[in-house]
Amino acid sequence: MKPSAAGAAPPHTRLMRYLKPYWLFTLLSPLVMAGEVVFDLLQPRLMSSIVDDGVLNGNMRLILTTGLLMLLFTLIGGLCGVGGAAFGTVAAQNFGNDLRRDLFSRVMGLSLSQTDAFTTGSLVTRLTNDVTAVQDLVSMALRMFVRAPLSFAGGVVMALALNVNFGLVLAVALPVQLLVVGLLLSKASPLFGLVQKKLDKVNAVVQENVAGARMVKAYVREDYEEARFQKANDDLMQTSLRVQKLMAILNPILMIVMNFSVVAIILIGGFQVEAKAMQVGQVMAAVTYVTQILMSIMMVSMMFQSISRARASAARIREVLDTLPAIAGGEDGSVPAEKGRIVFQGVSFHYGASGRPVLEGIDLDVRPGETLAILGATGAGKTTLCNLIPRFYDPTQGEILVDGRPVRDYPLDTLRSKIAFVLQKSELFSGTIADNIRWGNPDASDQQVEAAARVAQADEFIRGFKDGYQTVIGEKGASLSGGQKQRLSIARAVLRRPEILLFDDSTSALDLGTESRLREALAREMKGTTVVMVAQRVASVIHADRIIVLENGRIAASGRHEELLQTSSIYRDIYQSQVGKEAAVHA
Repeated sequence: MKPSAAGAAPPHTRLMRYLKPYWLFTLLSPLVMAGEVVFDLLQPRLMSSIVDDGVLNGNMRLILTTGLLMLLFTLIGGLCGVGGAAFGTVAAQNFGNDLRRDLFSRVMGLSLSQTDAFTTGSLVTRLTNDVTAVQDLVSMALRMFVRAPLSFAGGVVMALALNVNFGLVLAVALPVQLLVVGLLLSKASPLFGLVQKKLDKVNAVVQENVAGARMVKAYVREDYEEARFQKANDDLMQTSLRVQKLMAILNPILMIVMNFSVVAIILIGGFQVEAKAMQVGQVMAAVTYVTQILMSIMMVSMMFQSISRARASAARIREVLDTLPAIAGGEDGSVPAEKGRIVFQGVSFHYGASGRPVLEGIDLDVRPGETLAILGATGAGKTTLCNLIPRFYDPTQGEILVDGRPVRDYPLDTLRSKIAFVLQKSELFSGTIADNIRWGNPDASDQQVEAAARVAQADEFIRGFKDGYQTVIGEKGASLSGGQKQRLSIARAVLRRPEILLFDDSTSALDLGTESRLREALAREMKGTTVVMVAQRVASVIHADRIIVLENGRIAASGRHEELLQTSSIYRDIYQSQVGKEAAVHA
């Protein structure tokens, strides 16, 4: 995985470009929030006037008029606060939506090896929890980054304007608060990234067990998997507790400092009132201003918690966004003259940077309209060979050509639109049966969907359901049998009407009678389509135009069934093990 050169700016800063389309809301939120702070700062002054000039002098008219003014300022300030929160929320939600969309798009563009390296659980966490953490920071920043500094600066000015002696209290309290905040956050910051990694592990265990629930139950491994989840969950809890313990210490200490400061203000104010240098209402106003000042420091501490958490999440998001797809499409969009030809020229491939090649020295020419079968032991490289044709992976050495052009020269969409791939493990999605088949061609009519199902020998069992083609199937087709899922996957591929049709052992769950009818229907309806068929059963490939036998990643034999029985001991051994020696002799 190679990150792009995106500059040296911190990850969370580089993500701020997602706010640009919403600059108006981004601007309005802090501006309106500033209005709320201004009206909040005026309230203690008005209260001081009510106490000193109204209550102590018995001026009821002043009490009423100033009280009404306070209510008006409270209403206006509240409206400003609501407006600031609303504008900030709109900007933050749209920011999160756009970021999540681009992140998902990048994940969809990564190669299989890259998604394997990130792991499914980690990608899920990044798309959900990490994006939410950065989004929450944006929402808070648009409000608090204005409110806290203005409350702090305005409070200091207003408090000192009442009496400069109050500056002594602030000179002691502020450094203590800042020291506590800095010390605790420096210890907590590294733990936020660790929490996200622990959450990755929890998500990975959940994803594996939900996807493999049948296997877990079949082998009675519920206790083992519960213990594995419990360990991952406990690790997450312990790491989260370490963070929360540090954060739990922060607020009480800040509150203690604030309360001591209030007591000090009252003492100083008491001496000033006794000396006739101040009035009672002014002391009350000073208490409120000092409280606002110290509360703004607490707001800043909350922001730094969010910044620390969001910084770790932003780095994980940028790691995905900066990862360039390992397999990039070419730019040659011209239409080749040939249709359905596949050529392997000296192709070798291995997974990762080292290890024994899975394929080695493959030279193969599949003619248009030919049905090529691939046979071989487990691990011989059959699936890998198929995966190289649509460029799920690129060969380590050699070149693959489709219709006379190297596959690297095709735009990926153009190359893959020529191919329909029926995977070894049938992949179905939540939705109706018709929706799943229509994946092969989103514009297909109902008649075309049903015709594809008939070719795939699926129409009969589909019509057996109460809702027929509108039957809703569960995630991954959990409500269907293995054979039914395979036939729906084949129908999807048939509906695409591709130049090249790849079957990766995708008829293994079908009985021989159904497979025979499927083969006949494909030959009749898909005439001219090049078919590459990976299979374990000799009976599945016996009628192919050509069969190649893979052994240890190399082509050990090639020819028709009758030829291979005579010339290839490997093929003969496979045939005899499945069909029997007597049949091999008569054949």
